[in-house]
Amino acid sequence: MRDSDNIRDVVSLGVDWIGMIFWPGSPRHVRMIPTGVGIIPDRGTLDSQCADSSFKRVGVFVDAMPQTIITHAVNFNLDFIQLHGNETPTIIRNLRATLDPDIRPGIRFIKAISVASAEDIGKWRDYADCVDFFLFDTHSKCVGGSGNQFDWSVLDAYDGPLPFLLSGGIGPDDAEKIAGLTHPMFAGIDLNSRFETEPGMKDVEALRKFIVSFNS
Repeated sequence: MRDSDNIRDVVSLGVDWIGMIFWPGSPRHVRMIPTGVGIIPDRGTLDSQCADSSFKRVGVFVDAMPQTIITHAVNFNLDFIQLHGNETPTIIRNLRATLDPDIRPGIRFIKAISVASAEDIGKWRDYADCVDFFLFDTHSKCVGGSGNQFDWSVLDAYDGPLPFLLSGGIGPDDAEKIAGLTHPMFAGIDLNSRFETEPGMKDVEALRKFIVSFNS
């Protein structure tokens, strides 16, 4: 997300995390431009506008230079770094050591894993000692945002110790299906392209209906 009014409206629904994509190849790319022209205001201003100020900010990166990630973590007050590229465990460990505790104390890391089969789930083992969450997304030729789902039954192959998020083509009609997932490490869902009116702008009413349906 990148529009402050849209973010305020979505946060008022009680969502936990707001994602911001810092990969230039995405149509949702958040550019480093001044407050007041549609980009997210500072944390204090946004919190004061929202009924629920407990939301967290997630910055999404794809093979970005470490200094770029560090700069964005500071400028956008990020709570999470979500990595969607070929970042190595060593890079992630170095980023954490640089950011926490001196620059962004307590910042956490999410590693996205592209899934086409149960075998892909096993890639979590490479990152188990350097991240806090996994995000299982649909494998595609592009980097995320395919709008397609993978076969969620392969999640049964995940036997790791860290919580995971589910991503990939989740839409307004999937609330009941998701409510039926019982994996003990299943921690949350990524609602993105199928809840947009245009790239980067969420359909607030569609999200509201989904949340009501999911919680009923």
